[in-house]
Amino acid sequence: MKEQLKKLATQLKGELHYDTVMRTLYATDASVYRELPLAVAIPKNKEDLKKLVAFAKKHNTSLIPRTAGTSLAGQCVGDGIVVDTSKAFTEILEINAEEGWVKVQPGVVRDYLNAELKKHGLFFGPNTSTANRCMIGGMVGNNSCGSTSIVYGTTRDHTMELEVILSDGSEVTFKAVSRDEFFDKMKGDTLEAQLYKDLYEELKNEEVQQRIRKEFPKPNIHRRNTGYAVDVLLNSNVFTEGGEDFNFCKLLCGSEGTLALTTSIKLHVDPLPPKENLLICPHFTSINESLEAVLVGMKHQPYALELMDKTILDCTKGSLAMEKNRYFLEGDPEAVLIIEVRGETKEEIEQKAQAIEEDMKAAGFAYSFPRVYPPKIKGVWDLRKAGLGILSNLPGELYAVAVIEDTAVDLPDLPAYISDFTEMMDSYNQKAIYYAHAGAGELHLRPVLDLKQPEHRKLFRDIATSTAELVKKYDGSLSGEHGDGRVRGEFVKMMVGEENYELLRRLKASWDSQNIFNPGKIVDAPPMDENLRYESGQQTIVHDTMFDFSKTNGILRAAEKCNGSADCRKLPSAGGTMCPSYQATLNEKETTRARANILREFLTNSTKENPFDHKEIKEVLDLCLQCKGCTSECPSSVDMASMKAEFLHQYYKANGVPLRAKFFANFGNLFSLGSLVPGVTNFFIKSKVTSSIMKKAIGVAPQRSMPALQKTTLRKWFKRYKQTVLGTPKGKVYFFCDEFTDFNDTHIGIKGIQLLNCLGYEVVMPKNAESGRTHISKGLLNSAKHFANQNVKIFKAKITEETPLIGIEPSCILSFRDEYPRLVDKDLVDDAKQLAKNALLIDEFIAREVQKGNITTHQFTKEQKTIKLHGHCHQKALSSVADSAWVVGLPENYNVEVIPSGCCGMAGSFGYEAEHYEVSMKVGELVLFPAVRSASEDTIIAAPGTSCRHQIYDGTKREALHPVEVLFEALV
Repeated sequence: MKEQLKKLATQLKGELHYDTVMRTLYATDASVYRELPLAVAIPKNKEDLKKLVAFAKKHNTSLIPRTAGTSLAGQCVGDGIVVDTSKAFTEILEINAEEGWVKVQPGVVRDYLNAELKKHGLFFGPNTSTANRCMIGGMVGNNSCGSTSIVYGTTRDHTMELEVILSDGSEVTFKAVSRDEFFDKMKGDTLEAQLYKDLYEELKNEEVQQRIRKEFPKPNIHRRNTGYAVDVLLNSNVFTEGGEDFNFCKLLCGSEGTLALTTSIKLHVDPLPPKENLLICPHFTSINESLEAVLVGMKHQPYALELMDKTILDCTKGSLAMEKNRYFLEGDPEAVLIIEVRGETKEEIEQKAQAIEEDMKAAGFAYSFPRVYPPKIKGVWDLRKAGLGILSNLPGELYAVAVIEDTAVDLPDLPAYISDFTEMMDSYNQKAIYYAHAGAGELHLRPVLDLKQPEHRKLFRDIATSTAELVKKYDGSLSGEHGDGRVRGEFVKMMVGEENYELLRRLKASWDSQNIFNPGKIVDAPPMDENLRYESGQQTIVHDTMFDFSKTNGILRAAEKCNGSADCRKLPSAGGTMCPSYQATLNEKETTRARANILREFLTNSTKENPFDHKEIKEVLDLCLQCKGCTSECPSSVDMASMKAEFLHQYYKANGVPLRAKFFANFGNLFSLGSLVPGVTNFFIKSKVTSSIMKKAIGVAPQRSMPALQKTTLRKWFKRYKQTVLGTPKGKVYFFCDEFTDFNDTHIGIKGIQLLNCLGYEVVMPKNAESGRTHISKGLLNSAKHFANQNVKIFKAKITEETPLIGIEPSCILSFRDEYPRLVDKDLVDDAKQLAKNALLIDEFIAREVQKGNITTHQFTKEQKTIKLHGHCHQKALSSVADSAWVVGLPENYNVEVIPSGCCGMAGSFGYEAEHYEVSMKVGELVLFPAVRSASEDTIIAAPGTSCRHQIYDGTKREALHPVEVLFEALV
């Protein structure tokens, strides 16, 4: 088959990969399944798709459609060719505001679509928790719904037309047709005509219709995705007098790519929702109480009604990104409902919220009713949306497993169903985790299991079977929005009855006689406990590492925390930092998910003495910028920056340390030597001839400007400096002299110290070791540990809340908080943790002192200025850009705009390296460079990071200032 694939690759305009790395990266989605595909295709156009269909038919293989790969039921897992349309099929083809529709390709991200529709006063209603990266093709495949389905329904309700490629390679457009047009469609000998004929023959019999209506889920459960939607087709004018026009799109929505390949999608869109909104969030002492209260809340026709239980809420306590969103919680509730109300006026929504509160109180429900208003509403929804990924933060080997997480029942049946469900789970000695679209009767119920253990794998099947039986008891839908896939496909026969199931099988054969489209999903699914991500009896290997990964039971378990939810695939327009190289390339290979997958694969299965000694891992981790965005933005807190540093350290044991890595890691030592003769050093750095030779020798991009040495170092200056603390002394601070500020940004260090003096603070600058930042990023962890140990010993007895440690360069001072406690000797860990509490960016320190009233705006100019601020990645992940913005905006007439950028793209040495230059500049072009270029000449560009300032200059030729420079110049 390899030769055939090789030939196919030459025939496609797009890409075809059949190497081990790419097959491994596409072997999983967000489900519990894993199966190596034959190959991965990234088609460029429809002709590529047709060639893939022809190839699959000729060589008896299959095609597995995929966009963002966020599927929870294993829809994107299989042994055929994965067809990834997320990279090339990303156009919004047409927006018709007058008629209220939009036409898109399947790779358009839902939130991006809505950002464009908003310009026309429109939006697409279905709103999944993955909306900032899930794509319309996947939403059609799964018939996605989301939190607003009680108002806007499902994707099926909005899908007007689908352009598809059928299993014979023909292109067809499916749309609404009248009864007469339906029968006209049956004429001819095309596959399209045959589909209309076969469907009519299957459904025309009244006895068959009655059987479908009897056995399928209750029709008033609008979130129902069990099997193919033949029950919906029965409501059309072909089979029901007075019904709506027949549309095969109703069947294709929710068909999980098993019937055709979609090339474009026409969607009905709605006017923007009412402008005023608030959340009322009742707190409950039990799950049952909260579910009873759902019925009360739904009487008031809310915009959304969601549930989170205590387990979910407790998981958010450990998430850097989510901790700040917990502010509305009062006490320790067992469950919280999030009820959104909307209206045209503030008075209207307040009245609605008050009515909900009064009705619940009258029924004896809830002990607290906090209300949340814009702009804080987004934080609450982010907390709710993060639930899926946050569940990966459960301690130990147990996971909240996606197996029964998608059941939907009729709303009046919900309390009784949950009561029965809880009783069933008790019989398995399981405590379920509840988070849900409760207003739609759909609960995401997850048992906590370790699928590496044989007894838990048995529970996996037993619980799934019992749940299917229970859902059938209530005539519910085993899948509300996540699809049948592999995890529920086995139970479709139970849910719809044997005769109806055989009808579904015949429909599949009618559309796809050779079974080339995503086989094993919905019908003829393999056993739901086969091809799981983990082997039965598999042990989690704990590797000997430099970093302390004990919090996750080792580096392998740290990688396993990634459940595939693909938050790392969000676009720049979604905000945040993670993951810059994916945003620049749109390659799955450049996601945090891909890096976690490759680490898990090889650290689990390697037979080498050094399991890190695999070029495949190095290849996939290569474009990780170690921005730390995943540390805070990944709901599972997958810390890929630390894992990459650890991997490099381990890999170098077997392969040696490259010259360039040594050069960049030892930057401090080299510049220390160079500072003895700074003029000579700068000549060699700046001279075109010598600079070119040096760059070529160490692999630096020729386009890059190299940082020069200052005439003096900060330490030499400080020795001569006579401090004068102005005004009443307010305290003493210790200044961390990092290697960048000492040699390259001396002027910034000087202004930082003088600023502190002018604001009333004495500055002490003891001799300290290098930060170790360059050694960490290049994987030279022995040296990094040495520096960390030295610095902890130097500062542990000096630093307190009253005498904090202050730093200028974010990546260096924040190492005290992030890496040091996990890197130092065991006897220094407690000291490192204590020191970390009072290691502050200078921006943070000034902001803290402003809050205490020790620094006021009166100390600064009243002159008017505009500042555009770009925050450092590590600051965004471990601290906050808000402090920098607040500090720069202290002068009362300074207007500060935070550029909504992620990583600048330089990321320490990454952007200097020749093979990374192009990606580095692409990252800068995403948001940062255009924002800087659009700024007027008199606008100040500010950036705390030294790498960021160099990147801004190289990309835009604008000089960026450190915030302390801006503030120092504003002193009066």
